[in-house]
Amino acid sequence: MIIDQIKKKLQSKEYDFLRQEQRLGNHIILLTLGGSHAYGMEKESSDLDIRGIALNQKQEILLGKDFEQIVDKSTDTTIYSFQKMLQLLTANNPNTVEILGCKPEHYLYLSKIGEELYQNRKMFLSKICIHTFAGYAGSQLRRMENKAARWIDQSQREAHILKSIQNAEYDFQTRYFPKEEGSIRLYIDQAVHKEYESEIFMDVNLKHYPLRDWTGMWNEMKSIVSSYNKIGKRNEHAASHDKLGKHMAHLIRLYMMCIDLLEKEEIITYRAKEHTLLMQIRNGEYLDKNHQPSAEFYDLLNEYEKRFEYAKVHTSLPDMPDYKRIEEFRMDINEKIVKGMIF
Repeated sequence: MIIDQIKKKLQSKEYDFLRQEQRLGNHIILLTLGGSHAYGMEKESSDLDIRGIALNQKQEILLGKDFEQIVDKSTDTTIYSFQKMLQLLTANNPNTVEILGCKPEHYLYLSKIGEELYQNRKMFLSKICIHTFAGYAGSQLRRMENKAARWIDQSQREAHILKSIQNAEYDFQTRYFPKEEGSIRLYIDQAVHKEYESEIFMDVNLKHYPLRDWTGMWNEMKSIVSSYNKIGKRNEHAASHDKLGKHMAHLIRLYMMCIDLLEKEEIITYRAKEHTLLMQIRNGEYLDKNHQPSAEFYDLLNEYEKRFEYAKVHTSLPDMPDYKRIEEFRMDINEKIVKGMIF
C-alpha cells in the first residue's frame, strides 16, 4: 500500500476517531506507520498499523493524570499520550523507540512539537537499550522456538533460557530489593537429570532478604523456563499459517536495529539495506523441509548475536539517557499547554 493510499484511508469513516475523540484531534503531534509497513517487511496481506502521539490536556497536567494510550483494535491503531511516550522512550522501550526512526515519508502527520521531539530523539538513547532489546529479542526467540516445536537441541535451548533470565535480571534491580553482587549465580553445567545433556544450576547466598521480593524474582524466572516447554495447538496452527517465518524475521530485525543503536547511535526502523534478507526469512526460505528453522538460520542468528555482544562492549552510548534535557523538554511543552500557548 503506497503512502498516498494510506493517507486517503486515514480520511475514511473508520478512522473518524482520530478526529472526533476529544483526547486526540488537534492534540495529535505525530502519526506514523507501525509493524511490517514501518520495517519494510510488509506483504500484500499485511495489516495496516498506525502509531501516534497526542499531547495531554491542561487538566491532566495540573491534576497529575494521564490517559496513557488509546487503542482502536478494529484499525490496529495505538496513540500514546505525550507523558507516557516520554516514559517509554526514556526506558528505551523497543516498541516506542522505533516510532522515532521511521522513513521521513512514513510520517503521515508531524506537528511542530512532533518535529521537535523527532529532532531531539537522541536524548533518549542509552546503554539501557542493550537490555531492553535483548530482553525483547529473547521473548521473540521463545515464541519462535515454541512455534518451531523446539527444533533446537536441549543444550542450545538451555543456553537461550539462561540468556533470557539474565536479561530479565537487569530489570530486577529497579523493581526488587537490592541484592549483593554475586549473591545469585546462574550457570550451565553437565546435567544431573538423565533426560538432559546440560542444565542450568544456581548458587544462592541471600541473608535477611525480603521473601516477597525473592518470590517475585523466582516466579519470573519460573515463567521464562516454563515458556520454553509449552507447545500446543495454537503453535501448530501458527506454524501452518506461515507465522513462523515472520517471527524469525522480526527476531533478526531486532538485532539489526539494536546494533545500529549501539554502533551508530541512530534509530533505523525501516530496514532498506537488509530488505531482501528479511523477506527471504519471512517467506520461509530459512525453513527446512520439515518447516522448522534451518541450520543456516541459526548460523545467521549466532552471527548477529556475536555482533550484538561486540557492539554492546564498544558502544559510545551513555550509560543513561539525558534526563535533564528530557525533563526540560517535557516542562517546556507542558508549560505551553497550561498557558494556552498551543491550543
